[in-house]
Amino acid sequence: VLASILSLVIYWLIRDRYRVRNLNGKHVFITGCDTGLGNSLAKWLDKKGFCVIAACATEKGSQELQSCSSLSLKTVNLNLADSNSIARAVVFVTEQTAGKGLFGLVSNAEGTAPVGPTDWLRIGDFHSVLDVSLLGLIEITLKLLPLLKKAEGRVINLINAKGLMAFVGGGYSLSKWGMEAFSDTLRIEMQHFGVKVSIVEHGFFKAEEVNSDIIEKYLFKLWNRLTPEIRDSYGEKYF
Repeated sequence: VLASILSLVIYWLIRDRYRVRNLNGKHVFITGCDTGLGNSLAKWLDKKGFCVIAACATEKGSQELQSCSSLSLKTVNLNLADSNSIARAVVFVTEQTAGKGLFGLVSNAEGTAPVGPTDWLRIGDFHSVLDVSLLGLIEITLKLLPLLKKAEGRVINLINAKGLMAFVGGGYSLSKWGMEAFSDTLRIEMQHFGVKVSIVEHGFFKAEEVNSDIIEKYLFKLWNRLTPEIRDSYGEKYF
């Protein structure tokens, strides 16, 4: 037993020292790069020497990222709730990789997530987060799989760990649990092609601190649009 444990420790230490070599020409596509974790990762990988393709939702985000990065970093506009926008981004990535394939896809995006009792929500409230944080990420992953298989690359799905606790109604936890299931299934299927699929469950970052004023404002909005029947069933004291 001790010999087995020692062997595992040695193996882990050796594996942990492994670093990707020859970074020049290796393309990594990252979603959600306007701010936060995606933005920081794009800058870090750019400094390391990767060919970074950063997807931003706004022109302002693209310009700010390019202003503090090398000339090799490219940006592309991406709206994960729009299939046409996804298709254009895939064409851009295909052109940038120039037949080499895609070394890495880092999925990092969160849709607007209404916070409130499930009974107060409408189907559109679920779509606002699921269309981006689940279906949009799945769609762009599917369309980039041929490039990932060509390079025997890897898929990294960044999933906020707080989404794995279903403590509030809405689509936020649904999107995180869905990405976990999608990633686990894809990992098994892509082994045959030499493509790795990983999940990174991260916690809170200062950039993601929740503004209680925004939550309160949205709760008032939800409360005011309720039918009198539902509002009476909860009562002012509950609210």
